[in-house]
Amino acid sequence: MTIRTQPIGSGPTFMALMDRVSDYASTNRPVLIAGERGTGKELIASRVHFLSPRWEKENVHVNCAAFTEIELDRELFGQTFMDGRVDTNGRFFEADSGTLFLDAIEMMPLRLQEKLMHTLEHGKVQATGELYNEEVDVRVVAATAVDLPSAVARGDFRADLLDRLAFHVLTLPPLRARTDDIAALVDHFGRSVARELGAEQFPGFTAEAQEEIRAHRFPGNVRELKNVVARSTVQAFLEDENLTEPIDVINFDPFESPYRLRDARPPIAPPTPTPVTPQAIDPEHVSPITPQPGPTPAAPDNFTDRVMTFERRLIDEALRASHDHQGKAAERLALSYHQFRGLLRKHGLKK
Repeated sequence: MTIRTQPIGSGPTFMALMDRVSDYASTNRPVLIAGERGTGKELIASRVHFLSPRWEKENVHVNCAAFTEIELDRELFGQTFMDGRVDTNGRFFEADSGTLFLDAIEMMPLRLQEKLMHTLEHGKVQATGELYNEEVDVRVVAATAVDLPSAVARGDFRADLLDRLAFHVLTLPPLRARTDDIAALVDHFGRSVARELGAEQFPGFTAEAQEEIRAHRFPGNVRELKNVVARSTVQAFLEDENLTEPIDVINFDPFESPYRLRDARPPIAPPTPTPVTPQAIDPEHVSPITPQPGPTPAAPDNFTDRVMTFERRLIDEALRASHDHQGKAAERLALSYHQFRGLLRKHGLKK
């Protein structure tokens, strides 16, 4: 997937970012791009490639969140078959001499993180089913919407892989830190939509509408701004196909309606994974652990003890329901095997 759109902006924050992009692009080291959703991580990754000495070679994009672990392994590293099926080369081979962009790198399973780390360290790729490593010359650019050092502290991301990816780190500013660029972005997105609609001109927005846009927080950043401008422009042309007056109505929320469905339940935050240290453990060769029966303790009063008691009850219930099979117990709790083993260590159940 190739994106060559020129980033838009002229404010000091944006220009400082572009200077760093140019500097980092000239090296051959990995680049890690961090930023909130909608800040343009893929666009910046594309610019890193096309400003680099590799610009004439392939710029290959893989979204790590779009595949299962097995699929992502095959997608990145390829697979060799012994039964006559056609081998797959993988995206590392496709990107040889060029750039491989790994989007949503935080979604890569720990096993593949180790495999990626080995490739970054040695410049060699081993396809699934293959006995030998093959050399590749690939520059890796990765992107994430989470704080990876915190993910390392939780045990969700390998510290050694982060060390290798974070040679250059570009943290993209949110749109609220780029208010000087909003007018140019609005004009660009509005003109683009007007052309799609076949309009002879884009009348722009009134001063009041522009101020309303500028004052909006845009948690979805530039992507949300693009949608708001496009939605408002399309709606204006639907009401008047010969529109010549500046647009004065901004549609920030497409769900807004007097008949809007409302959920009275408060939003539930996703559970925070238990900190674990990844271990090279084969689930098929680990002896099951049976919790020792004992008297039920009195309910503790302090918060930490109550949480520990609740976790222990969940572990016991999952193991009983899974007949002491740790892998199945982990699945019942929607945890990875290593996360579940971390809980067992935490509660003194690992022998």
